[in-house]
Amino acid sequence: MTLAEDDGPESGGDDLFAAEYVLGVLAADEREIASRRIDADAAFAHLVDVWEARLSPMADAYPETEPPIRVKEALDRRLFVAEPRAGLWSSLAFWRGLAAASVAALAIYIAEPYLNPPAEPPRLIASLAADGSDVRYLAVYDAARREVGLSHVSGERAAGKDFELWMIEGKNAPVSMGVIPAGQTARMTISPAVQEKLAQGAVLAVSLEPTGGSPTGQPTGPVVAAGDLKSI
Repeated sequence: MTLAEDDGPESGGDDLFAAEYVLGVLAADEREIASRRIDADAAFAHLVDVWEARLSPMADAYPETEPPIRVKEALDRRLFVAEPRAGLWSSLAFWRGLAAASVAALAIYIAEPYLNPPAEPPRLIASLAADGSDVRYLAVYDAARREVGLSHVSGERAAGKDFELWMIEGKNAPVSMGVIPAGQTARMTISPAVQEKLAQGAVLAVSLEPTGGSPTGQPTGPVVAAGDLKSI
C-alpha cells in the first residue's frame, strides 16, 4: 500500500504524503496523484501549504550566489569591443554582429551557473516509519550546518519514555545521535565522525527508550520508526 492510499488519520498517511510531495521525493505516479488531490481536496491542499511553510526555512542555508566576475568580463568584451567608425551605425552587418554577440554573451551568463555550479554540501532526507507503529518522522540531514532536522508527523512517546535517534551503517552496531527533543520540530547537532558516515548514506532509526535515553549505549526498546537517507 502506498502513502497515496494510506490516508487514515491514525497513521498520519496524508500528512506524510503531503510532506513528501513538498520535498519532491515521491515517485512520478504518486506525485501525479498528489497533484490531482491538491486540485480536488481542500484538506489535502491545506496540508501541502502547511508543509511548504514548515520546510521552507531549510532554504535559508543556501544564500544567493553572485555570477563570477569572468562572466561580466566576457559580456563586456562582446558588447564593447571597440568604438564604431563613421557610417557603422547604418551597417546591417554591424547590427547583425552586435546582436549575435549579445545573444552569445547572454547565453554564457545564463548557462554559467549550470556549467560551473558552486559546490554544495549534500542534503539528504529520510521518511522514518515502521510496520505496526504510528510513529513517523521526516528527517533532513544538512551537511552545511552539521545537523539533522526532524519533523514529528505522528505518534506519541509513552509516559516515562523518550525517543532516541540512531544511525545504522551496514552491519555495524547502531550509533546514538541523541534523545529527540519533544515537539513538532527538532534540530540535532551531529559529530564529525557521524557526519562522514551520513554523507555516504545510512539508515536512521528511532527507538523507544527510558527517559534520558538508552542506559547501555545501544537500543534497549523497540524500533518504532526507520528509513534510508536519500539525496534530495
